[in-house]
Amino acid sequence: MSYQVLARKWRPRSFREMVGQTHVLKALINALDSQRLHHAYLFTGTRGVGKTTIARIIAKCLNCETGITSSPCGECSVCREIDEGRFVDLIEIDAASRTKVEDTRELLDNVQYAPSRGRFKVYLIDEVHMLSSHSFNALLKTLEEPPPYVKFILATTDPQKLPATILSRCLQFSLKNMTPERVVEHLTHVLGAENVPFEDDALWLLGRAADGSMRDAMSLTDQAIAFGEGKVLAADVRAMLGTLDHGQVFDVLHALIEGDAKALLEAVRHLAEQGPDWNGVLSEILNVLHRVAIAQALPEGVDNGHGDRDRVLALAQALPAEDVQFYYQMGLIGRRDLPLAPDPRGGFEMVLLRMLAFRPADTADAPRQPLKPVGISQATVDSANSVAAAPKPAPVVAAAVAPAPVVAPAPAPTPEPAPVVAAAPAPAPEPEPEPVAAEEVVDLPWNDPVEPDPEPVQQPAVEPVLETASEQPELPPMPLPTPDSVVPDAPEWAAAPIPEPSVADVDAATPGMDLDDEPPLDEDYIEPDMDSAYSYLDDLASEHTAEPAPEPEPEPAAAPATGLALQWLELFPQLPISGMTGSIAANCTLIAVDGDHWLMHLDPAHSALFNATQQRRLNDALNQFHGRTLTLTIELIKPEQETPAQAASRRRANRQREAEESIHGDPFIQQMVQQFGAVVRHDTIEPVDALVAQG
Repeated sequence: MSYQVLARKWRPRSFREMVGQTHVLKALINALDSQRLHHAYLFTGTRGVGKTTIARIIAKCLNCETGITSSPCGECSVCREIDEGRFVDLIEIDAASRTKVEDTRELLDNVQYAPSRGRFKVYLIDEVHMLSSHSFNALLKTLEEPPPYVKFILATTDPQKLPATILSRCLQFSLKNMTPERVVEHLTHVLGAENVPFEDDALWLLGRAADGSMRDAMSLTDQAIAFGEGKVLAADVRAMLGTLDHGQVFDVLHALIEGDAKALLEAVRHLAEQGPDWNGVLSEILNVLHRVAIAQALPEGVDNGHGDRDRVLALAQALPAEDVQFYYQMGLIGRRDLPLAPDPRGGFEMVLLRMLAFRPADTADAPRQPLKPVGISQATVDSANSVAAAPKPAPVVAAAVAPAPVVAPAPAPTPEPAPVVAAAPAPAPEPEPEPVAAEEVVDLPWNDPVEPDPEPVQQPAVEPVLETASEQPELPPMPLPTPDSVVPDAPEWAAAPIPEPSVADVDAATPGMDLDDEPPLDEDYIEPDMDSAYSYLDDLASEHTAEPAPEPEPEPAAAPATGLALQWLELFPQLPISGMTGSIAANCTLIAVDGDHWLMHLDPAHSALFNATQQRRLNDALNQFHGRTLTLTIELIKPEQETPAQAASRRRANRQREAEESIHGDPFIQQMVQQFGAVVRHDTIEPVDALVAQG
């Protein structure tokens, strides 16, 4: 007698012998036991999961001589003929070879004849998705209302190709893929019955290689028995399948953990001696990393299919979870890019070296293998780091706003200009501050200032002045508060008034320079696009002014302007000032007036723009407007009431909000949104007055 392969010899002959597919068997057994039989069944699933086997068992259940039952006897002539494939009333049709409509018509012509031996004539159409569209159409009527003695059983591996008209006429059962655990269990039973020696690791290799198909697993087992001379051993199966020894995969991962590039390349050399598929090697590494991740999340969920459960658990303890995910993701990307590498081994080595060189972000685990310098100058790196790491520009701000030495009565003995040198030292928090050059003060990012700590400025000392000022509408004479009375506990740099320098003092400090000349400090600030940055100054005089795009909006004031602060809002647009001086004045508020002595508060956030020259220009503008000589004092204290800049920002925000509400309230816009799903982009909405000003 000729040899019969395991896949045919161990084909199940009853539902009890079926492996898996419990969800399908339960429905069929209950239907047979209760005689609730459908006329058409459709079985779908990948190759080798039992579609044809279940169809033949159903044919036996329907035609067994003992009656319609879910447990056919297997001994009667009908059961034996079906098992041997020669039962006349079981018509098996290969739709892949009979796709024409003429073949379907021939089949339908025979449907009208009664069965010869059994109770039912069973038509088993395998690979039914291969039929042509005309064949499907010819089959529809008969499939919907066949004779009572006809049963249709359709099987396919691609149900998506079936027309919906066919699917709606059948009971559809989807068969699942076989898991490696179930395959190993069945192979253990078969090899035990066949008296074939085997190793568990070999069966796990076969179970994974079968890829969900029991028939493939049986065929691979036949091949393994022949390859191993009657034995199924792990080494033989690994050689037969061309898979790697997992010990080598662990060697690669251990070299990665240790950061040992030499050991890593040595492991690759040992792999290359076997001439492996490098894409497959990466797949094995990913499989191990997957099991390591499972071990870290659920240690008891790791199987021992490779006999390496202990090594996986040990690797899960040694390898951080972030590195596992990082290596897995990098391995996936490496598999994608491997065909692009000039040499497969070189591409594989680059993937491993990339894993060795990098670590996940935001972790303290740095590569243990030191890398070569990348050619960046250490001085450049240090300077970049120092700039990025400097969180507090407060000492520089203090240096820019400490004007006391500017008006020193005695000229500086050094040959350099006295005001520039005097304004440079910064009272930094350190006990011995280092002097800062004037150019460094000019180059500060003053358009993004950092507000000093407002705690030294005590509010109760300022409120009495505000209340007194708010009660007097005509700017009457009032005592000019001294720094000690206004802010008794404020630091010296914030509370000290800035006196107006005389012409003689300025001439002595800057010999040969006219007072109307532009000092070098101001040139560096005026060069940027100050017209657009401070265009809100013109907005205070007219409501038809474009918005200042470059400069961020000022923060809202703590309280609305009243009294002297309100009068300053009305006076500011009439002053003949612009540029940086206008920016200084726009961020000030009037606090007190004592005859010809005025006291104003400037937001310390703008202290980098402020110096004695700007104070003089603002004082000159006030003198020109009032027609008399005034004495102006400006203190670096955050205004409590609204400044002209804050008022302009508030008006722009109100106009923008009104424009957006007008757009959303427009009936045409609402209709577009409701009917066409339109979306209003708020960044494109501009007030009408702004558009008119731009035009």
